[in-house]
Amino acid sequence: MPLFFTPGQFARHSEFFRQLGQLLGAGVPAIKALRQIERHPPSASYRKPLGLTIEGIEQAGTLSQSARSAGNWLPPIDLALLEAGEASGRLEQTLESLADYYEDRARIARDLAIALLYPVFLLHAAVFILPFARFFQTGNLAEYLWSAGRILLPLYVLAGLVIFLGQSRHGKGWRAFVERILGVVPVLGAARREMALARLSMTLEALLAAGVTVVEAWQLAGAASGSPALGKIVDSWIPRLRERSTPAELVQETRWFPEVFSSQYATGEVSGRLDDSLKRLQKYYQQAGSTKLHLLAQVVPWIIYGAVAGYIVYKIFQFYTGYFQQIGNLL
Repeated sequence: MPLFFTPGQFARHSEFFRQLGQLLGAGVPAIKALRQIERHPPSASYRKPLGLTIEGIEQAGTLSQSARSAGNWLPPIDLALLEAGEASGRLEQTLESLADYYEDRARIARDLAIALLYPVFLLHAAVFILPFARFFQTGNLAEYLWSAGRILLPLYVLAGLVIFLGQSRHGKGWRAFVERILGVVPVLGAARREMALARLSMTLEALLAAGVTVVEAWQLAGAASGSPALGKIVDSWIPRLRERSTPAELVQETRWFPEVFSSQYATGEVSGRLDDSLKRLQKYYQQAGSTKLHLLAQVVPWIIYGAVAGYIVYKIFQFYTGYFQQIGNLL
């Protein structure tokens, strides 16, 4: 499977979950639904893992178990949500939520790609045009290409490295490290935390409504949140939850949770309307996180544009400084 970072890849992932959810919602059995998608998949790379998933279900496995054993084709977050959806009896709603999530990611990636076109073009133009005067004087093509390559190649390598290392398919330890690094990035860190809280709220509401025990529901929701830090916190609660401590008490003791979440959860727990509170929290944090990601997609191109413009100004200043220094030496 390709790494998910282009708008088309996000869109195809969304399409897969949308099709599967619609087919299951229409009463089509899971194996038949997967076979139908396998015949007309969003991408040819889906055929092999879909075939392995079908084989796993035929051997009395669940959808999430079979998808996990089919290889590294779905991120761990998706698999955790699928497992929670099956446990709660709300698999169709979970698939629809995943489809909406990746559709939104595709929209953000598309907006970012379009917005980056001009600053990226400007960067390449500056890198190739500014040293052209010297190339015109010397005719040294190797020197000219090297002057551009020594700037662009590190940027290409850095961009590729960031994309690869940021994938959710890496181990939990690495994902925890990436989470700590990105957590201090303005806007992005807050957006990631809000999206994790939205997934946690959605999973908790579905599991508790289906009668899953509080301990199991929180364990599954912590894994489904996609945040290694949050999952670790929830795992540390398990002994106290089994000793009859309430989740509301533990949430209020933990700084990771914002005041809005802890107060809403406590109110829902005391009033007996926890399902309504979790639905509101899921909607609130989903919208807040998505808004921040869209804002980031608009701001990042301007930051890059400013850096490129600064580089051009610096090179022009450097050129004229050297030019006037040569004139001064001649005089």
